[in-house]
Formats: sequence, C-alpha cells, structure tokens
Amino acid sequence: MTRYLAGRLAETLLVLLAMSAVVYLLIGLMPGDPVDLMLGGDPTMKREDVERLRALYGLDRPLWARYGAWAASALTGEFGYSRLFSKPVLEILWPRLGDTALLMGASLLLSTAIALPAGLWAARRPRSLVDYAVNLLCFAGISVPAFWLALLLLMLFAVTLGWLPAGSVGEGAAEKLRHLVLPVTVLTLSQVGHHIRFVRAAAIEALRADHIRTARAKGLSEAQVVWRHALGHALPPVLTVLALSFGGLFSGALITETMFARPGMGKTIYDAILGNDYNLALVGLLLATAATLAANLVADVTHAALDPRVRIEGER
Repeated sequence: MTRYLAGRLAETLLVLLAMSAVVYLLIGLMPGDPVDLMLGGDPTMKREDVERLRALYGLDRPLWARYGAWAASALTGEFGYSRLFSKPVLEILWPRLGDTALLMGASLLLSTAIALPAGLWAARRPRSLVDYAVNLLCFAGISVPAFWLALLLLMLFAVTLGWLPAGSVGEGAAEKLRHLVLPVTVLTLSQVGHHIRFVRAAAIEALRADHIRTARAKGLSEAQVVWRHALGHALPPVLTVLALSFGGLFSGALITETMFARPGMGKTIYDAILGNDYNLALVGLLLATAATLAANLVADVTHAALDPRVRIEGER
C-alpha cells in the first residue's frame, strides 16, 4: 500500500506540473494583460509608465520565462499575489474552497441519499412502469442545463414566491442554510440522474448473483435480500462512481456559484480569468485539479477495501 500511495503521489505531482504549464500558457495567450486593463482605465497613462509596469509584473519577458519564474516560486510555497484582490492568492482561495466544499458535499450527500433507494427500487422491477418512470426522470435531470434550471428556480422561489434568497451566502447559521437551498438543489438535480442509473445497473447485476438466490431460498425477506446482500455487492462500484463524480461537481459549481453569486472557487476562478488575474486563476485551477485527483485516489482505495476481488497494485 505504501508503495502504491507513493507512486500515486508522484503521478499527482506530475499531473499538477503539466496542468500548471498548460493553464499558464493558455492564460498567457489570452488577448490583453493586466497592464492593458490598467491602460483602459486610465487613458492618460504614459508609455514610460506602461513599460515600467510591464517590467514590474514581468510581462516584458517571454511566456516560458514567466512560467519558469512562477514555478520556481511555487516550489518554495510562494504562489504570488492576486491583482484583483491585492492579497496572497492562498489567503483568498482557502475560505472560498471551504464554501465550495460545503456546497459540493451537501449536494453529493443529498444525491446519494436519493440515488440509493431510487436505484434499488427500479432494479427490483426492471422493465416495469416504475423502472420506466425512474429512467424518464433520470434522463430529464441529465438533459436539463444547470444554468437554465437555476434560472427557473430563481424565478419561482426567489422572485415570484419570495420564499428563498436569490444569492450570496447570508449571515448566521439559519440564513446560510436558506442561501444553500437553491444552489444545492441545482447541483443535486444535475447529478442525481447519473447516480440513480449507476445504482440501478449495479443493483440489477447484484440481484442476479448466486448468493442472492441462496438468500431468497433461505426465506429471507425481500428487504433483507436487497438492503443487506444486494446493496453490499453493488456498493463498491457505486462508491467509485460517486467519488469520481466529485471532480465533475467542480464544473457544475462554477455555473451554480456564478448564477447564485456565491463567493466560492468556481466564481472566483471565473472572475480571475475575466480579469486576467494569472496567479489567482492558475492556483484555483490547480486546487480543483488536486481535489479531483484526491477523489480518484479515494475511489480506488475504497473500492479495494470493499471488494476483496480487487487488489491494490503491489499488494500481496
């Protein structure tokens, strides 16, 4: 296990290095730079001032040289300052990462709580009206764009009915909970269709296994067969899919946080890219990549722990 974890850590570092180079180059190739934005805000700025600012920000050097300087600083733990906020980027991103983790964690838990019983219910009656109804709802949830669903919920619950706030995070536990309802609902509905279908497929395969027929032959109730035996057999691949979907929640969080004006990672990265804030956008994307890789590692280890047929590479 130690050898496997060390190998995965090395792979993670290589992926983050490659990701940082690609993202830095792509952001650097975008039209305009921070000095151009300053010049647009102050047309009276002289050419000497522009050149001095470019030299101060290092924008007069080639793109690869700028990336090399940034990477050397990042290896020492110095990720630079945000131009938009005039603060160190980690000081800005850590609290926003917590807000996004709360949003994504609540959505993942709620989606799992819905997907497990719904998927098992449909798996017990394949090709029945119940199965067709669940599949139809899954396809509807998968097909509806997150931004359109967010607009509908905002118009209904925030504008028309006035039951829930339209955006921000609120103050106090009760207000924060009220502000979480709509974005968590949007993220949950955009993911639950995928999760239900995976649970259904894994449960159908589990219910066809020999030990399920044996359990029924022993006289166990259908609830015991499904929840104790079939669910235990179907759970490892389902948990793997749930862990892997954690990375996909970041893309949904970007849209959801932007729609509901939540100061999370997604909206921060979006604002940083629009504002040509290189350091903030780059480190934010790297944190999102690291979280996705960590979720993948958790999925692999969890699957191996739950399924005795799976062995970690190098394990004896």
